[in-house]
Parts: sequence; C-alpha cells; structure tokens
Amino acid sequence: MLYAILCYHDEDVVNAWSQAEDDAVLAKRSQVTDPLAAAARLGPAVRLMPTTAAVTVRSGADPVVIDGPFAETKEQLLGFYIVDCATLEEAVEVARRMGVGETGAFEIRPVKLHLPSRLDASGA
Repeated sequence: MLYAILCYHDEDVVNAWSQAEDDAVLAKRSQVTDPLAAAARLGPAVRLMPTTAAVTVRSGADPVVIDGPFAETKEQLLGFYIVDCATLEEAVEVARRMGVGETGAFEIRPVKLHLPSRLDASGA
C-alpha cells in the first residue's frame, strides 16, 4: 500500500538552517530513503517552497484567492514522501527512522493513487 509521510516542522527554524545543517538532515534522511528507492518502494519526495510563496483558494459560490496558508499552527507542512509499505506499522517505522534526532512531526496517511495526467520532467 502507498503511504504519504507528511513532514511538519517550524518553517522559521528550517529556513534558518545553514546549508551544512540542511545537507546533514537530507543526508540522514537518505540513509532511510535510498534503500527504499533501490527496492522501487519510494515514490515522489517533495519539498514545498515557503508558505510565503503560497496562495489559498477558499471554496464557495464565488471562490476567493488569498495569500498564503493561514493555519494557526507552530509547525507547517514542508514536504512529503510517498512510500510503498506492506503495513501502516512499516510506514510508521520508516517515519521513525527518518525523524531520529530531529524536532517536528511526521504524519502518515494511506494514499489512493490517481494519475489523471503526467507532467514532463521540467514540471510543465
């Protein structure tokens, strides 16, 4: 089954990391994700741009576009991984290993894959 591992962290803290700190976090994560990729069990991994670059569309009779996500939370969704795991417990273990020594949180959700179209490598 496919699971999304959603990565939450304090955006101000992450944006204040030096390049070396950021590289160290990604290197640590790759120790978990590289074996998944080698086994063809890792799907897209996405790092979201800052919330200051986002807009929100509020649904309704006349949808309204507003700047940014305005969630009243200390931690923001900063990215996610799609992993293929046999069970929820296995996905939890992947997230545990990814988060060793970090702050923040990982939310895990089962995914129903829907591919209405595909983007090319350039993202167009």
